[in-house]
Amino acid sequence: MRYRQTLAATIPVCAAAIVLIFMSASSPKVRASDDNEESRIARGFQIAPVPLNFAGKNRALVGLGSYIVNAGSDCNSCHNSGAPPDFDFAPGANPYMLIPGTLIPQPKRLNPATYFGGGQVFGTADGGPPSPNDPLIISRNLTPDKTGLAEGGHTLAEFIRIIRTGADLDHLHPKLPAGFNGDVLQVMPWPTYQNMTDHDLEAIYEYLSAIPCLEGGPGEPPNRCR
Repeated sequence: MRYRQTLAATIPVCAAAIVLIFMSASSPKVRASDDNEESRIARGFQIAPVPLNFAGKNRALVGLGSYIVNAGSDCNSCHNSGAPPDFDFAPGANPYMLIPGTLIPQPKRLNPATYFGGGQVFGTADGGPPSPNDPLIISRNLTPDKTGLAEGGHTLAEFIRIIRTGADLDHLHPKLPAGFNGDVLQVMPWPTYQNMTDHDLEAIYEYLSAIPCLEGGPGEPPNRCR
Protein backbone atom coordinates (compact mmCIF):
# COMPACT_ATOMS: atom_id res chain seq x y z
CA MET A 1 0.00 0.00 0.00
CA ARG A 2 2.83 2.32 0.96
CA TYR A 3 4.55 1.51 -2.37
CA ARG A 4 1.41 2.43 -4.32
CA GLN A 5 1.11 5.74 -2.48
CA THR A 6 4.75 6.59 -3.19
CA LEU A 7 4.36 5.66 -6.84
CA ALA A 8 1.20 7.73 -7.15
CA ALA A 9 2.97 10.76 -5.69
CA THR A 10 6.02 10.30 -7.91
CA ILE A 11 4.25 9.99 -11.28
CA PRO A 12 2.96 13.64 -11.43
CA VAL A 13 6.38 14.98 -10.46
CA CYS A 14 8.07 12.96 -13.20
CA ALA A 15 5.45 14.01 -15.74
CA ALA A 16 5.99 17.68 -14.88
CA ALA A 17 9.74 17.27 -15.27
CA ILE A 18 9.27 15.65 -18.68
CA VAL A 19 7.07 18.55 -19.81
CA LEU A 20 9.64 21.08 -18.67
CA ILE A 21 12.42 19.23 -20.49
CA PHE A 22 10.33 19.08 -23.66
CA MET A 23 9.49 22.79 -23.47
CA SER A 24 13.13 23.65 -22.93
CA ALA A 25 14.22 21.53 -25.86
CA SER A 26 11.58 22.99 -28.19
CA SER A 27 12.15 26.65 -27.23
CA PRO A 28 14.47 28.76 -29.40
CA LYS A 29 17.90 29.17 -27.90
CA VAL A 30 18.81 32.75 -27.02
CA ARG A 31 22.41 33.45 -26.11
CA ALA A 32 23.15 36.30 -23.73
CA SER A 33 25.81 37.57 -26.14
CA ASP A 34 23.32 38.01 -29.00
CA ASP A 35 22.16 41.41 -27.80
CA ASN A 36 24.62 42.60 -25.17
CA GLU A 37 26.31 45.97 -25.16
CA GLU A 38 29.59 44.63 -26.55
CA SER A 39 27.87 43.39 -29.70
CA ARG A 40 26.15 46.74 -30.19
CA ILE A 41 29.43 48.58 -29.74
CA ALA A 42 31.11 46.38 -32.35
CA ARG A 43 28.19 46.84 -34.73
CA GLY A 44 28.32 50.60 -34.17
CA PHE A 45 31.91 50.71 -35.41
CA GLN A 46 30.96 48.64 -38.47
CA ILE A 47 28.15 50.96 -39.56
CA ALA A 48 29.70 54.36 -38.79
CA PRO A 49 29.60 56.15 -42.17
CA VAL A 50 32.39 58.65 -41.43
CA PRO A 51 35.91 58.51 -39.97
CA LEU A 52 35.90 58.77 -36.19
CA ASN A 53 38.22 60.78 -33.97
CA PHE A 54 38.92 58.79 -30.80
CA ALA A 55 41.37 61.27 -29.26
CA GLY A 56 40.27 61.93 -25.69
CA LYS A 57 37.10 59.88 -26.24
CA ASN A 58 35.68 56.79 -24.55
CA ARG A 59 35.96 54.31 -27.42
CA ALA A 60 33.19 52.03 -26.14
CA LEU A 61 30.77 54.95 -25.77
CA VAL A 62 31.57 56.11 -29.30
CA GLY A 63 30.70 52.66 -30.68
CA LEU A 64 27.50 52.43 -28.67
CA GLY A 65 26.49 55.93 -29.71
CA SER A 66 27.03 55.02 -33.35
CA TYR A 67 24.75 52.01 -32.93
CA ILE A 68 22.02 54.09 -31.29
CA VAL A 69 21.96 56.90 -33.89
CA ASN A 70 22.68 54.81 -36.99
CA ALA A 71 20.78 51.60 -36.25
CA GLY A 72 18.47 52.22 -33.31
CA SER A 73 17.15 55.47 -34.79
CA ASP A 74 17.68 57.56 -37.91
CA CYS A 75 18.84 60.91 -36.55
CA ASN A 76 20.81 61.82 -39.66
CA SER A 77 17.71 61.77 -41.87
CA CYS A 78 16.62 64.98 -40.16
CA HIS A 79 20.00 66.46 -39.32
CA ASN A 80 21.43 66.70 -42.82
CA SER A 81 21.06 69.08 -45.74
CA GLY A 82 20.79 66.54 -48.53
CA ALA A 83 18.43 67.37 -51.39
CA PRO A 84 16.08 65.13 -53.43
CA PRO A 85 16.28 62.52 -54.77
CA ASP A 86 19.16 61.25 -52.65
CA PHE A 87 18.51 63.20 -49.41
CA ASP A 88 20.96 61.81 -46.81
CA PHE A 89 22.42 59.18 -49.15
CA ALA A 90 25.44 59.65 -51.37
CA PRO A 91 24.75 60.12 -55.11
CA GLY A 92 24.09 56.71 -56.67
CA ALA A 93 23.86 55.05 -53.26
CA ASN A 94 20.18 55.48 -52.37
CA PRO A 95 18.75 52.02 -51.50
CA TYR A 96 15.22 53.23 -52.33
CA MET A 97 16.27 53.62 -55.96
CA LEU A 98 17.54 51.30 -58.69
CA ILE A 99 20.87 51.40 -60.48
CA PRO A 100 20.06 53.14 -63.79
CA GLY A 101 19.10 50.68 -66.51
CA THR A 102 18.80 47.74 -64.11
CA LEU A 103 16.44 46.21 -61.57
CA ILE A 104 19.20 46.14 -58.97
CA PRO A 105 18.83 48.39 -55.91
CA GLN A 106 21.55 50.97 -55.41
CA PRO A 107 24.00 50.07 -52.62
CA LYS A 108 23.36 52.01 -49.41
CA ARG A 109 25.88 54.66 -48.41
CA LEU A 110 25.23 57.82 -46.43
CA ASN A 111 26.66 61.08 -47.74
CA PRO A 112 29.56 62.14 -45.47
CA ALA A 113 29.40 65.68 -46.92
CA THR A 114 26.03 66.27 -45.23
CA TYR A 115 26.21 63.83 -42.31
CA PHE A 116 24.73 65.53 -39.22
CA GLY A 117 25.43 68.95 -40.74
CA GLY A 118 21.84 70.14 -40.26
CA GLY A 119 19.91 72.32 -42.69
CA GLN A 120 16.80 70.20 -43.36
CA VAL A 121 13.80 72.53 -43.69
CA PHE A 122 10.56 71.41 -42.02
CA GLY A 123 8.39 74.42 -42.80
CA THR A 124 6.84 76.61 -40.12
CA ALA A 125 5.38 75.58 -36.78
CA ASP A 126 1.78 76.05 -37.95
CA GLY A 127 2.32 75.17 -41.60
CA GLY A 128 1.78 78.73 -42.83
CA PRO A 129 4.12 81.02 -44.75
CA PRO A 130 7.29 82.07 -42.91
CA SER A 131 7.21 85.36 -41.01
CA PRO A 132 9.07 87.00 -38.10
CA ASN A 133 6.63 85.34 -35.70
CA ASP A 134 6.51 82.05 -37.60
CA PRO A 135 10.04 81.28 -38.88
CA LEU A 136 11.10 78.19 -40.76
CA ILE A 137 12.03 75.23 -38.57
CA ILE A 138 15.46 74.02 -39.75
CA SER A 139 17.39 71.10 -38.27
CA ARG A 140 20.56 71.99 -36.36
CA ASN A 141 24.15 71.10 -37.13
CA LEU A 142 25.09 68.43 -34.57
CA THR A 143 28.73 68.01 -35.58
CA PRO A 144 31.42 69.21 -33.15
CA ASP A 145 32.80 72.70 -33.63
CA LYS A 146 36.42 73.83 -33.23
CA THR A 147 36.17 73.29 -29.46
CA GLY A 148 35.69 69.56 -30.13
CA LEU A 149 32.40 69.54 -28.23
CA ALA A 150 29.38 67.95 -29.89
CA GLU A 151 26.43 69.87 -31.29
CA GLY A 152 28.40 73.01 -31.98
CA GLY A 153 30.03 73.38 -28.59
CA HIS A 154 27.43 72.21 -26.07
CA THR A 155 28.63 70.33 -23.01
CA LEU A 156 27.37 66.89 -22.04
CA ALA A 157 25.25 68.42 -19.28
CA GLU A 158 23.69 70.85 -21.75
CA PHE A 159 23.08 68.07 -24.27
CA ILE A 160 21.29 65.95 -21.67
CA ARG A 161 19.21 68.96 -20.65
CA ILE A 162 18.24 69.59 -24.28
CA ILE A 163 17.10 66.00 -24.80
CA ARG A 164 15.37 65.70 -21.43
CA THR A 165 13.48 69.01 -21.61
CA GLY A 166 13.63 70.14 -25.25
CA ALA A 167 15.21 73.43 -24.13
CA ASP A 168 16.37 75.46 -27.13
CA LEU A 169 19.62 76.78 -25.68
CA ASP A 170 20.46 78.52 -28.97
CA HIS A 171 17.15 80.45 -29.02
CA LEU A 172 16.91 80.37 -32.82
CA HIS A 173 13.12 80.71 -32.93
CA PRO A 174 11.93 82.25 -29.64
CA LYS A 175 8.92 83.86 -31.37
CA LEU A 176 6.30 81.44 -32.66
CA PRO A 177 2.55 81.63 -33.34
CA ALA A 178 0.23 81.75 -30.35
CA GLY A 179 0.06 78.44 -28.54
CA PHE A 180 3.54 77.23 -29.52
CA ASN A 181 6.31 77.19 -26.93
CA GLY A 182 9.25 79.10 -28.39
CA ASP A 183 11.53 77.99 -25.56
CA VAL A 184 11.63 74.37 -26.71
CA LEU A 185 12.75 72.71 -29.92
CA GLN A 186 9.94 72.26 -32.43
CA VAL A 187 9.67 69.13 -34.64
CA MET A 188 12.61 67.52 -32.81
CA PRO A 189 11.16 64.37 -31.10
CA TRP A 190 12.70 65.10 -27.71
CA PRO A 191 9.47 63.99 -25.94
CA THR A 192 10.40 60.47 -27.11
CA TYR A 193 14.17 60.64 -26.74
CA GLN A 194 13.85 62.06 -23.21
CA ASN A 195 13.02 58.52 -22.09
CA MET A 196 16.54 57.27 -22.92
CA THR A 197 18.90 56.40 -20.09
CA ASP A 198 21.73 58.75 -19.11
CA HIS A 199 24.15 56.08 -20.33
CA ASP A 200 22.59 56.07 -23.82
CA LEU A 201 22.55 59.86 -24.00
CA GLU A 202 26.18 60.01 -22.94
CA ALA A 203 27.01 57.49 -25.69
CA ILE A 204 25.20 59.59 -28.30
CA TYR A 205 27.04 62.70 -27.15
CA GLU A 206 30.41 60.91 -27.27
CA TYR A 207 29.70 59.71 -30.80
CA LEU A 208 28.65 63.17 -31.97
CA SER A 209 31.93 64.46 -30.52
CA ALA A 210 33.88 61.95 -32.61
CA ILE A 211 32.43 62.65 -36.07
CA PRO A 212 33.95 65.20 -38.49
CA CYS A 213 32.95 68.85 -38.17
CA LEU A 214 30.88 70.33 -40.99
CA GLU A 215 30.43 74.00 -41.74
CA GLY A 216 27.01 75.60 -42.01
CA GLY A 217 23.69 75.07 -40.32
CA PRO A 218 21.15 77.54 -38.91
CA GLY A 219 22.63 80.12 -36.60
CA GLU A 220 26.16 78.78 -37.04
CA PRO A 221 29.04 81.25 -37.34
CA PRO A 222 31.46 81.06 -40.28
CA ASN A 223 34.56 78.95 -39.81
CA ARG A 224 32.94 76.92 -37.03
CA CYS A 225 35.41 74.09 -37.65
CA ARG A 226 38.62 76.13 -37.27
